[in-house]
Amino acid sequence: MKKLSALFLVLAMLLSLAACAGKGGAETPDNSEGTYKVCNLVNGNLGDKSFFDSAESGLAALQADGRIEYTTIEMGGTDEDQPRWLETLYEVSEGGGYDLIVCGTYQMPDYLKEVAEKFPEQKYLIYDDTTYVGDCANVVNVSFKQNDMGYLVGVFAGSMTTDTGVANMNEDAVLGFVGGIDSPVINDFLYGFILGAQSVNPDVKVDTRYTNDYVDTAIAKEYGFSMINDNKCDIIWGVAGNAGNGAAEAALETGKAWFIGVDSDQELTFSADLAAITLTSGLKNIGDSLVWFFDEWDAGRTYWGQEINLGIAEGGVGIVTDKNFATYASADTVAAVESAMASILDGSVVVPSAISDTSGALETLRESVRP
Repeated sequence: MKKLSALFLVLAMLLSLAACAGKGGAETPDNSEGTYKVCNLVNGNLGDKSFFDSAESGLAALQADGRIEYTTIEMGGTDEDQPRWLETLYEVSEGGGYDLIVCGTYQMPDYLKEVAEKFPEQKYLIYDDTTYVGDCANVVNVSFKQNDMGYLVGVFAGSMTTDTGVANMNEDAVLGFVGGIDSPVINDFLYGFILGAQSVNPDVKVDTRYTNDYVDTAIAKEYGFSMINDNKCDIIWGVAGNAGNGAAEAALETGKAWFIGVDSDQELTFSADLAAITLTSGLKNIGDSLVWFFDEWDAGRTYWGQEINLGIAEGGVGIVTDKNFATYASADTVAAVESAMASILDGSVVVPSAISDTSGALETLRESVRP
């Protein structure tokens, strides 16, 4: 009887330890049952065909594979909704029912930092933001190699602008880049873009201008008109959030140029007429990055308190290769993009980054290729 009682005591202790290990927010949650509990906070609404939908698709795929159980909370995206963002972060953190709370975009870091400091045992992931990397040991920041994406887009655009068999391609190869703020992150896109274009056409020119915000479509449209009418620009890449779409409007209204989107597949988000002049988009694959993150977590590799910067190899960035790309890109252009992707993956091409670069190399390059 004593031996039996001792056995029951040992079993009870083991069950107790297992229960503690399975609580949300543990350093390494017990995933023996194959599922993590995840809360996806959307500071907007699903249906944006961009970051929020991408994140949702990645989580849905993980749930379909039996790897997570998740809840998505749409918090609205207006100024009036913003107080709810902080309130909801507090509510889901206080509940303690999730192994991971996911949020994203540049609008969330201040709210997340406040809450993450109050709940150090809860784990958080924020995508496409690096504002407070390392400040909270329970937060992982997922960022993306926009320089590698820029290189792919540059190879594509540089190849297209020499294909005079395509409408609106002038004999002089001139590309446009409408960026948001003249900053390391935006210039990271630009660095890759210029170098990618030069890799297929050393004589290419790139007209670079900045809107200095991410909402002013009027200034981007004005820049677009000038690029097209004054410098015979064939293709403009808009990297300025919603503001960049003004350059697409200029391309459409002049009927003389093409547009390239950014971050999401903008052919899917635009009206039919704007989609028709959008050749492709550089992609940040939020959903794929979340799948990669859980692959790493399951393998015992965690990144709490750190930034993880994802590129082509991890599925973090890419380029749209269907729809207009497939329609207008020649076999040579497709081969050039595929070769560029392979070269980045095998390390034979290393695209420099404007992030934390103080050499001035990007600025020198940018000025040297102005039309």
